[in-house]
Amino acid sequence: MKYKFILLYLFILLNSCTSYNSKKISTNYPILEKFNNSGFTLIFNNDLYKDKVITKKINERDLIIFQRNLKRGTAVKITNPFNEKTIIAKVGDNAVYPNFNNSVVSIRIANELEIDINEPYIILEEIRDNALFIAKKSKTFDEEKKVADKAPVDSISVNDLNEKIKKKIVIKKKNFSYIVKIADFYYKKTADEMVNRIKIELNLDMVGINKINENKFRVFLGPYNSLNTLQIAYNGIEKLGFENIEIINNE
Repeated sequence: MKYKFILLYLFILLNSCTSYNSKKISTNYPILEKFNNSGFTLIFNNDLYKDKVITKKINERDLIIFQRNLKRGTAVKITNPFNEKTIIAKVGDNAVYPNFNNSVVSIRIANELEIDINEPYIILEEIRDNALFIAKKSKTFDEEKKVADKAPVDSISVNDLNEKIKKKIVIKKKNFSYIVKIADFYYKKTADEMVNRIKIELNLDMVGINKINENKFRVFLGPYNSLNTLQIAYNGIEKLGFENIEIINNE
């Protein structure tokens, strides 16, 4: 009886050690990924809000964006890949906006980045590491906001918005060519299975696989040479439930 009691005690002790070690491992080595996404943004104006295309407002002078995948207050680097200009902004309140768009940006951000209003393609990157820089940027933004809030803000129509942006932006003619990135897969076989599923369930023919490297196979739709066909393809693939579908420039 005493022998059995000793064995039971050792069993409990070993289990306790195992549980502790497991918790320690999971705490010290979390699996985290930074959010990245490329796609078409919306430039906020009051008409979009009045027409209920967007459910929240952005002050035209704010360094604020709406982004459905990120929490409020998250710092984000926004890049215009056509001129390589970048800016740091913060995610604002949760807002509803068209699924096709990867964000909503203020007029100030559009001006700073010289975003083409006819092709508002941007790249978003979540910022986690450079906390000191973000804090300084945020402080500057807060000080600017205090000054800006004292100035009167008129309602902005679509025509006014175009005029505000065109003053600073030179729209360059370029070929419109984009693909819809569905997902990257480790195995070619898995990518092939996804392609077959898309063809059968969604009846889409313009689907392919791009071998990025030996262990990365990208399933994509396209390329598409018009905004209308691109939107149709994007809206169709959403039915499969992928969380981070991207639109990538194909030039």
